[in-house]
Amino acid sequence: MPIRILIADDDSTIRMLLRRVLETHPAWQVCGEATNGVDAVQQVEQSQPDVAVLDLGMPMMNGIDAAREISRTHPKLPMLLLSVQEVSEQLAKAALEAGFKGAITKGSGREVVEGIEAVLRDRLFFQNARVP
Repeated sequence: MPIRILIADDDSTIRMLLRRVLETHPAWQVCGEATNGVDAVQQVEQSQPDVAVLDLGMPMMNGIDAAREISRTHPKLPMLLLSVQEVSEQLAKAALEAGFKGAITKGSGREVVEGIEAVLRDRLFFQNARVP
């Protein structure tokens, strides 16, 4: 059975690019897409992903708040935060407290793949930031 991945980002181009990168992995399948944080919370319930990739800056509910909601009902779901800003120690700490296992800056697909592989193995993956 493939690893099911939910992508949440308000930018349709980013979602399309992420889908392309993730679905090149033979064992992965994108099971849903969300355009905002509220939609991401609902999509987790509907599609039951194995991992969720959430953008930080989404309308209606940002990625941190969406992760808090998701963590309440799905505390074991591995989540990876995507951000256009650099992953600072402050952002890494906030992400970890919200339930994320990792955070990366939007860039090449390689970091997304590495981040997903790490969080699926229950390892922390915070790009360029030390976490407490």
